[in-house]
Amino acid sequence: MTAWTLFGLGLAGLVLLMAALWLVQRRTGNAGIVDVGWALGLGLSALFYAAAAPGDPGRRLRVGLMGGLWGLRLAAHLFMDRVLGHPEEGRYVKLRQDTAPNAQRFFFLFFQAQAALAALLSYPFLAAACDRAQLFRPIDGIAALLWAASLALESLADRQLAAFKSDPANRGRTCRDGLWRYSRHPNYFFEWLIWCAFALLALGSPLGWIALLAPASLLYLVLFVTGIPPTEAQAIRSRGDDYRRYQRETSPFVPWFPRRIPPTP
Repeated sequence: MTAWTLFGLGLAGLVLLMAALWLVQRRTGNAGIVDVGWALGLGLSALFYAAAAPGDPGRRLRVGLMGGLWGLRLAAHLFMDRVLGHPEEGRYVKLRQDTAPNAQRFFFLFFQAQAALAALLSYPFLAAACDRAQLFRPIDGIAALLWAASLALESLADRQLAAFKSDPANRGRTCRDGLWRYSRHPNYFFEWLIWCAFALLALGSPLGWIALLAPASLLYLVLFVTGIPPTEAQAIRSRGDDYRRYQRETSPFVPWFPRRIPPTP
């Protein structure tokens, strides 16, 4: 199959997946399932391209392992952390309120927009899986090492936050444990580095430079649109001054040493 045929099939699969999850959202009232679908759809896209693309088998294997393991791990974590047995997140509650009485129409379009975004972001997987070059380039090793380290640190950040939330004494407080002492969003930072690794994996393929748009786009979305801004707005609504102090003390994205701020009299 050609790359365009593979992309079209991948897009169709993502559209159907998000339509099905919209129906789940309609039944459960929890739009957080869209985040699970985004990660799951991209992981499945990587596995599909690895299985069906005409590229070098070793390169396709790396695409399947790196993209598939990342997507399935993140989807499972998001499902357990935000959906199963959990009420709808505050940012989606606010979206539901702001778009009433047309919330379901809005969410259908929102879910489909996530399908389109996932299809575009799957380009690094497609480009790498279609690369017929059999040699192992140094940049492939760099991509694999960056992916492995970032995946391990993102998983560590997720576990640290989950352990903090599991203690009832921490209700209404902000996590400052482990990696969360050095970044307000270490999960977002290491997620972005994973996407840098995916781009590097595709970089040696024909038109592989286009894959650099994936981490660039995600960085913009995380910093200015769907990542940090709504997450922190909800954190301020729920944790107030404690989170405002955390903002003053802690790097917003790139891990760095916290500032020393004297306590308020």
